[in-house]
Amino acid sequence: MDRIGFVFPGQGSQKVGMGLDLAGEHPDLVGPYYRTADEILGLPLSRLCWEGPAEVLRDTSITQPAIFLTSLCTWQSLRPRGLAPDIVAGHSLGEYTALVAAGVLEWTDALRLVRLRGQLMAAVNARVPGAMAAVLGLPLEDVEAICAQAVTGTGQIVEIANDNEPAQAVVSGQAEAVQWVMAAARDAGARRAVPLEVGAPFHCSLMSEIEDEFAAALDAVEFRDPVVETVSSVTAAPVTTAAEARTALKRQLTGRVRWTETVAGMSAAGVDRFIEIGPGKVLGGLCRRIAPTSRVFATFDSRQCASTLDALAFAAGG
Repeated sequence: MDRIGFVFPGQGSQKVGMGLDLAGEHPDLVGPYYRTADEILGLPLSRLCWEGPAEVLRDTSITQPAIFLTSLCTWQSLRPRGLAPDIVAGHSLGEYTALVAAGVLEWTDALRLVRLRGQLMAAVNARVPGAMAAVLGLPLEDVEAICAQAVTGTGQIVEIANDNEPAQAVVSGQAEAVQWVMAAARDAGARRAVPLEVGAPFHCSLMSEIEDEFAAALDAVEFRDPVVETVSSVTAAPVTTAAEARTALKRQLTGRVRWTETVAGMSAAGVDRFIEIGPGKVLGGLCRRIAPTSRVFATFDSRQCASTLDALAFAAGG
């Protein structure tokens, strides 16, 4: 069917300097988006995106709105060229940008939500220090079994946080249990088992203590029915109503990211061109491995945006 899917990245794609050259080429974005975001949040978010320092940008309460804002402005820079998605999805945090692109949320509401989301997640980590790790080269069911063994062996929480692609899972939980999983995964033949530099143990039951507070914030915001076909990465299912979108974001805090199923479903629905909108190129690599016959494009800087637009225009022209 030759459809276009926009995929929006989540935490881990941040980089000092992200969005700077794009803002230089599109100064019309600076006032309405970057400066407005600074004023809404009461912090120099635009400067942190463009100049860092890296250690501040890694703070999850900063990382989340920074990635959201960069992805939002990347999408806005592409719209005048007529590039529009048939389907959108976002990886974890990226789902907020996807919902803005689908007309479900106002961007200013989404910005406030991701800032609060990051602050609440960081607070959990301060109370119960956690960790995350990526396991590469083992089937998901093997990693699930190792997690169950780690819980029994340590008495701590560790769960699958991300099913990123068929040979890559991310686990999340308390530090000792995550270390146990990494060691056991290596013994089981994993190609790699590496800790991730993150600000909290995302997408596991440790986040349950902030669910009520964040649910109240979601309930205070207006959600609309999507005007673009949308897939939730927490259910890997279509989101067709405002209520479904709100529920998906509530489930995100403790639910795993089902990225393999999400991309496979988009491919089955006719998407053969995936465009990663925002910083980094992690999702593009995942999409290639999940849907190997698809074409994948990136937009992580102004040069790559121009290359993607040219390639898609060339393809459209035959």
